[in-house]
Amino acid sequence: MIIKRLLIGSIILLGTLAMLALYHPAFRPQATPAGDTGGVVAIGGSFSLVDGTGKPFTDADLKGRYSLVFFGFTHCPDICPLTLQTMTDAIVESGPAGERVTPVFITVDPERDTAEAVGAYVGAFHPRFVGLTGTPEQIAQATKVYRVFAQKGPLKDTDGKETGEYTVEHSGMIFFMSPEGRYLTHFSNGATAADMAAYIRREAGA
Repeated sequence: MIIKRLLIGSIILLGTLAMLALYHPAFRPQATPAGDTGGVVAIGGSFSLVDGTGKPFTDADLKGRYSLVFFGFTHCPDICPLTLQTMTDAIVESGPAGERVTPVFITVDPERDTAEAVGAYVGAFHPRFVGLTGTPEQIAQATKVYRVFAQKGPLKDTDGKETGEYTVEHSGMIFFMSPEGRYLTHFSNGATAADMAAYIRREAGA
C-alpha cells in the first residue's frame, strides 16, 4: 500500500513538473525572431556585376553600409515592383537608421535586363537604389552565393500555346546584410514595410 501511494505521488509530481515546463515562461524555450538565426548562415559572398551606369560593382562596394538585397527582373508583372516599393517604404519609415541602408536589386534575367534597363527600373523607386546586372555567368554566381532560385519558363497564350516569350520564376526573399557583408535576416513575401522598418531600426539604429 505504501509503495502504491509513493508511486502515485511520483506520477503526480512528474505530471506537475511537465505542466510547469510547458506553461511557465522560465521553463519554456524562447522563440527566435522570424528570419533570425543563432549562428552564421552562408548567405552572401563574392560577386562581380555592373550597375545601372555600366560601372563595375562588386560585393566590396556594399561594405561599410547595411544593405537590403532583392533578386528579380524588370519584366516581372507585379511581385518585383511591389517588393521594391516595400523596400523603399521601409527605408523611409526607418528614419535615421534607414539612411545607413542601401537597397539593391539584382536581375535574374541578364538576357533582357541591360545596365540601362535596370538603372531606369530602380530609378523609379528610392534614389539610393542600386540596380545590378551582368553576364549569365556573373548572375549565376550572385544567385549561388545568396542561394537564390531562378529558372526561365515559357509564356503561353490562352490556348496553352507558347508565345515565344518567357518569364523567370525566382525566390522572393529580401536579404538584410550587415556592413561587413554578413547575413542578418531575411524578409519573405508578405512582409510589410513596417515589419522591415522595425528590424532596421533595431539593428541599424544609432
